[in-house]
Amino acid sequence: MSTDTKRALRTVVQTAVGLAVALPAIVAALGIQTLPWLAVVLAVAGGFARVMALPQVQALLPRWLRTDAPEREG
Repeated sequence: MSTDTKRALRTVVQTAVGLAVALPAIVAALGIQTLPWLAVVLAVAGGFARVMALPQVQALLPRWLRTDAPEREG
């Protein structure tokens, strides 16, 4: 799997976690008040992305999500 594909998958996972955290509030607000929760989603996704980049977390991730895993030839 290419590095670009891995990065795209990681972004999807990170954004999904951010949305899952804020989803109850977004559903409850459903209107003008959703804007602050959008900021929460972005902040959580950004923080999660930063944490996933740590070497200790990379070691815990499955191979298909690691960005530091060597590419297989063949």
